[in-house]
Amino acid sequence: MSIRHPIGDDLLLGFAAGTLPAAHDLVVATAVSLDDDARARLGGFETLGGALLEQADAAPVGDDALTAVLGRLDEEEDMASPRRICGGVFPAPLQDAVGGDLAAVRWRPVGMGARQAVLHRSPRGTARLLSIPAGQAMPDHSHRGTELTLVLTGAFRDGDLRFARGDLQVADASTEHRPTAEPAEDCICLVVTDAPLRFAGLLPRLFQRFLGI
Repeated sequence: MSIRHPIGDDLLLGFAAGTLPAAHDLVVATAVSLDDDARARLGGFETLGGALLEQADAAPVGDDALTAVLGRLDEEEDMASPRRICGGVFPAPLQDAVGGDLAAVRWRPVGMGARQAVLHRSPRGTARLLSIPAGQAMPDHSHRGTELTLVLTGAFRDGDLRFARGDLQVADASTEHRPTAEPAEDCICLVVTDAPLRFAGLLPRLFQRFLGI
């Protein structure tokens, strides 16, 4: 499998350092499970981080440090580890989040034949599976924050760019687009957002609050 749009080093560094929200951890772990090069880059960052920790001087710990750590664990459980790879449509980190492979997904319609399944939601980010029917275009939209879209099956086109299995698209507040699934098969993606989308059309805006997009 050829990855034309690989995950960036910034996300891999955040994952290795443990600073990403749980929803972002899930998309990173899933992307790494599909990309040998990304897995090697992540391993390098983790090795470098371990070496830096060994050389660092011990720092004083405040009285409230344990409470803060436990509070973060309560807020967002550790959803993702890229260490295991298993058969099926979904890599192991995503299977763990879903509770199985593609057949285990509990889809909900979101209009125009598209379906979604929310896997994780917190103030820091939402992770969802999105299924776009073959040949269908998503509503024209821009972003209030960052949107990460990892293709799992099928492919979609956005302008002149094509995204297929293992490719990751990163969109931000400067991006306005209308991704369109290719006609050969439905396109299923893992999508992570840290803010609501900004739809151009009236109808999508009316349904947005009920769909949580």
